[in-house]
Amino acid sequence: MADTLLPVANPVVGTGDSARRRASLGVALICVALLAAVPLAASALGDTFYVRVVTRMMIFAIMAISLDLVLGFGGMVCFGHAMFVGAAAYVVGIFVFHASSGEPLTIAGVAFQGSTNALVIWPVAIATSALLALVFGAIALRTSGLYFIMITLAFAQMLYFVAASASGYGGIDGLTLDKAPTLGPLDTGDRQQFYWVVLAALAAAYLLCRRIVESRFGLVLRASRSNPTRLSAVGVSPYRYRLAAFVIAGALAGLAGVLLASSQSFVSPADMSWSRSGELIVMVVLGGMATLYGPIFGAFFYLAAEFALGHLTEHWQLVMGPLVIVVVLFGKGGLAGLWSAVRRGETP
Repeated sequence: MADTLLPVANPVVGTGDSARRRASLGVALICVALLAAVPLAASALGDTFYVRVVTRMMIFAIMAISLDLVLGFGGMVCFGHAMFVGAAAYVVGIFVFHASSGEPLTIAGVAFQGSTNALVIWPVAIATSALLALVFGAIALRTSGLYFIMITLAFAQMLYFVAASASGYGGIDGLTLDKAPTLGPLDTGDRQQFYWVVLAALAAAYLLCRRIVESRFGLVLRASRSNPTRLSAVGVSPYRYRLAAFVIAGALAGLAGVLLASSQSFVSPADMSWSRSGELIVMVVLGGMATLYGPIFGAFFYLAAEFALGHLTEHWQLVMGPLVIVVVLFGKGGLAGLWSAVRRGETP
């Protein structure tokens, strides 16, 4: 029955949808052009500091996009999304640690050699995050609402304390990467080269998620957010679609995790803490849920405000809090909603 219903559910794209897609594509192209100009401008000015700052912003934008897939389109309020980021980052850190020390990594009696080859360790790290999302999601998605929030938070805290208690890998103080992973002919330790890798990853993550939400799969995912009971009544299981989206989001968060570890040459339990997950939710809500490009704006705005306010006062959160509240209250749909209103000539 589900196979019979799904083809009929394919939405008809109207003139308004085509116009919105063209506008979204135009905004995306402008953003890519601006981001591509950053390293060129930094080289001309002889200051590469802002290359590193924007690199971090793009990495957090990938995290926000992955969360928007489950939060904005699937209605799953995951309060432990950072655990997938931290898990992938730790896999990279552990591989590099054993490559530097020369000691093999032993798991269940099987010895693995350390490596700094990103083509080896990055896929393993992303697969680890996806596997964790599959296991944890299979359990958490059997609940909903507040119970789902608390279970994802519990899983995240469990991984946090596992990392904090791993004294061999720095424990609560974290683990420093002595060597930068190599990505074929590219040196990820070179800030300019690594910037282009992150920009390509951000563009690929956005296009992948855009393709997903515009597909039949995305239609069912949005329907599971709106009315899962009615979806089940017509013979479509929302559980399977939500779990698939949860795994995809976990893998994308793992991609952000490997980039974060390589960017800061350091991993710590703070990368998977509940506060980091909370920051990601704020970025998504601030930018505009269920838009994909909105969370990118939200990540850039949040980190830019943190950077600017942090230079003015150590209590920058006291200013950031009301600022976020003002944007959410007066900008329907977050920053993406503000942008749409301005584009239409309306008063937010």
